[in-house]
Amino acid sequence: MTQETAWPVGPVVDPKPPGTLPDLRPLPGRWVRLDPLNTERHGPSLWASIDGKDEEGKLWTYMAFGPFAGQPAFTEWLKARQAQKDAWFYAYVKRDTGEALGMGSFMRADPGNGVIEIGSIWLSKALQKTREGTEAIYLMMRHAFDDLGVRRLEWKCDALNAPSRRAALRYGFAFEGIFNQHMIIKGKNRDTAWFAIIDKDWPRIKQGFEAWLSESNFDGEGREKAKLRVS
Repeated sequence: MTQETAWPVGPVVDPKPPGTLPDLRPLPGRWVRLDPLNTERHGPSLWASIDGKDEEGKLWTYMAFGPFAGQPAFTEWLKARQAQKDAWFYAYVKRDTGEALGMGSFMRADPGNGVIEIGSIWLSKALQKTREGTEAIYLMMRHAFDDLGVRRLEWKCDALNAPSRRAALRYGFAFEGIFNQHMIIKGKNRDTAWFAIIDKDWPRIKQGFEAWLSESNFDGEGREKAKLRVS
């Protein structure tokens, strides 16, 4: 028995750096654009998108932050997010109105291994279940693979967060398992569900997104004609 068969190892990886750190460049799409978070510019519309519109507090149930006592507290939270460099936060801005209606970030960047996560994503009611909301996630995914050059894009959520788990699968992420007792969030245990997309699967997933996001797939009211298919 040769040493190679006795002690198998993974394939050789291209020696060039497999990924780069985010630089918060603007990410324009057809219906939405992703702007680097700016508290002064985006704060008022972000607050307006949630103020009085989440009566049951469902938006923040599984988040490490929120709900917020009022606009001053929300503004201070935004300022702290804007100052971070890992995570790198974007505001999700509707192109036709200029309103920021949600946020998301790149986080836990590991450029040496070509890995990054998208997370801390929240969408106001005005962005939920819309083509704009889906396009915002697609723009982050495309940027990770096509610009940052990652080998692996991760999505993690509370294992009890059924909507987030469904979203991950819809977007083409593969479920990889549960990390039990992974975190303590707001004083409560969190088991974390892990999902990922790897670079070899990205071309197929990208093609599915681009077909779904084409203008011909929506009627005059913005309703989809065909479902998103990335498998």
